[in-house]
Amino acid sequence: MMADDSAFAPPLSKSAQDEAAELRPRFDEAGLVTCVVTDADTGDVLMVAHMNAEALAKTIATKIAHYWSRSRQALWRKGDTSGSVQSVTEMRVDCDQDAVWIKVRVGGSGASCHTGRTSCFYRQVPLGTSGEGTTPLAFLEAAPE
Repeated sequence: MMADDSAFAPPLSKSAQDEAAELRPRFDEAGLVTCVVTDADTGDVLMVAHMNAEALAKTIATKIAHYWSRSRQALWRKGDTSGSVQSVTEMRVDCDQDAVWIKVRVGGSGASCHTGRTSCFYRQVPLGTSGEGTTPLAFLEAAPE
């Protein structure tokens, strides 16, 4: 299924992990870490994806974003199909190293979403409403791309 995480040193105890001076990703039971992707220039959130050890290692080595597709159960390099390759300018991990944040510049059309949009977060949820009941909440009008 996925590459094992032996490419990285094992995580430490909770308190030691929070202060570790080296990368020790804490993969979940499926062998994944969550990856938040933002535009390096605007700071806009483009997408959220997942990385297994192989995707993380390839991203670090090549500076091109690689992910693990949970639906296809396969490694993929962002942009192989669309041409919108994500060049990584910076990578950070959260305190316990179970989430990754990458800043990218997107090539090709600039779309990071499979719908062809710049960002996967193109729908705005109306706040201050209950959201209860059988009628779904209507999204607010999306900002033009």
